[in-house]
Amino acid sequence: MDNIVKNILNKYNDKNRMMDIFHDIQKEFGHIDDNAIKEIGHYFNISSVDVIQTLSFYHFFRRNKSAKYNIYLNNGIVSELYNRNKIAKAFENATRIKFNSISKDGLFGLYDTSDIGMCDQEPAAIINGVVFPKITTFRVREIIKEFRKGKSATDLINSFGDGHNQDELISSMVVNNLNRRGRVIFSGYESGSGLKKALEMTPDEVIELVKNSNIRGRGGAGFPIGLKWKYCRASNGDKKYIVCNADEGEPGTFKDRVLLTELPMDIFEGMCIAAYAVGASEGIIYLRKEYEYLLPYLNENLEKAGKNKLLGKNILGHKGFDFDIRIQLGAGAYVCGEESALLESCEGKRGEPRNRPPFPIEKGYLDNPTVINNVESLNAIPKILNKGADWYRSMGTKESSGTKLISISGDVMFPGVFEVEWGITVREMIEMAGALNTKAVVVGGPSGKILSENQFSHKIAYEDMSTGGAIIVFNKSRNILNIVKNFTDFFIEESCGSCAPCRYLTVILRKKLQKILDGHGTETDIIEMEHWAKQMKKANRCGLGQSAANPILSSLENFRNEYLEIIQKGIEYETEFDIEKAIINGAKAVGRFPSA
Repeated sequence: MDNIVKNILNKYNDKNRMMDIFHDIQKEFGHIDDNAIKEIGHYFNISSVDVIQTLSFYHFFRRNKSAKYNIYLNNGIVSELYNRNKIAKAFENATRIKFNSISKDGLFGLYDTSDIGMCDQEPAAIINGVVFPKITTFRVREIIKEFRKGKSATDLINSFGDGHNQDELISSMVVNNLNRRGRVIFSGYESGSGLKKALEMTPDEVIELVKNSNIRGRGGAGFPIGLKWKYCRASNGDKKYIVCNADEGEPGTFKDRVLLTELPMDIFEGMCIAAYAVGASEGIIYLRKEYEYLLPYLNENLEKAGKNKLLGKNILGHKGFDFDIRIQLGAGAYVCGEESALLESCEGKRGEPRNRPPFPIEKGYLDNPTVINNVESLNAIPKILNKGADWYRSMGTKESSGTKLISISGDVMFPGVFEVEWGITVREMIEMAGALNTKAVVVGGPSGKILSENQFSHKIAYEDMSTGGAIIVFNKSRNILNIVKNFTDFFIEESCGSCAPCRYLTVILRKKLQKILDGHGTETDIIEMEHWAKQMKKANRCGLGQSAANPILSSLENFRNEYLEIIQKGIEYETEFDIEKAIINGAKAVGRFPSA
């Protein structure tokens, strides 16, 4: 074991590649034990505690020996809508263990896990790296029965999805569910044509064209991409980087999964154009662990791009323009979708958000100027270079040009990915997906808003209802407070724990919510929840902490009656606690205080 660990350490020889070191060791042994931790610490002259603090941060890294078959079942709200609890019970009955435990014989491990990017085909699980979509109770019994016979997870792949899911390097049961193609992303683009046009221009001209197109970041914040590139180009640094954020962890979104499967070359090309524009020489794609099944296929496409002179040295014959891309695999941490936390993870550390300023365009990866764009943004860039800014601005609205990929799931007949022009209403969108008898629509996932029926006329646009692309639909049979509780549980699980309000207030809010659900709540509880939720938006430093109370705030705003219907009326409880009085009484009780 020691020799294998040493070989892995020598392979990377860089503390910033700690994530890759962990992945390689776990691939060899199924876990990273104390001996490996000591070896890593000795190699890099750091303490074992420093190694452990990074290792323990990520959901999919294991310090203890793992089972032969590790089953991770999504516990997101859409999975719950599709009878996730029945599937979980079926796994427990078949394996004869409870969730978040390993069988005594070491054969099975059952684990809850947050959203795995499969909300269009729930309930879904990842078993030894293989995605099993649309699991039924019959399928559960079949899977466990075959595992007891010694079959592997890949042996149990019984169908292939559509498109490149059938590629021999993917061979996945996942389907794309691409339900609507638009004029930009899925437009039949000829690979390389946008990059060729970019190289006929100066970097400043490329940036100006992107600025004039008015394209804004597709991750949700909507910062103008051209401006980001301009600021990065003007930043001083020995080296510059382009980072693609492919850590698609927002529950309810899965559009990037489809882009990575079907159009990876367009993403690489967008990164290459960005590199030319800002003067970067290296690129990183931060790929979420849940999409690891795409890794061999993506690496093959990177090699193909290099052979076609779309990456590497003197790209497309342009002397001096050198740019390469590597893929950094994550390990299960939603907060790493926040750009500064993503950079920390890329540098082999805990994925804790940084204080800003400075921003990544000034001090990003390894303290060098860095542009971070998400998958959809980078995918659109070559099309804009190819057809021009005016063409792109002709679609959408004044403030929101172009098209937007939307992931729609929940209570709809046609869950999947839709490419629409900005400006479509919420009502039009859910009708397009075949929603009936709709009660609520979550726009932007848990970190977004829960809309009631009288708000469905809102437009999907930056000037009205901005979204990274996650849309979850709920019909009138659903309990809003149960939805809010699921979202709150998610934020508690995924918080990095760095900020005290995020660490504590989310738990307090959940307890209050559970109290109300149990029928013991009062109007004071509602008032206190609202107050604490507003403090969350002020007191936390990153987007996760600031939006963790959004489900409570937006549900209280739009579905307050559902809270009022189940609280106790006319009854209030004394909630104040006099700590000084309690200390005095306690001191008297143990004889440390003379009696009054």
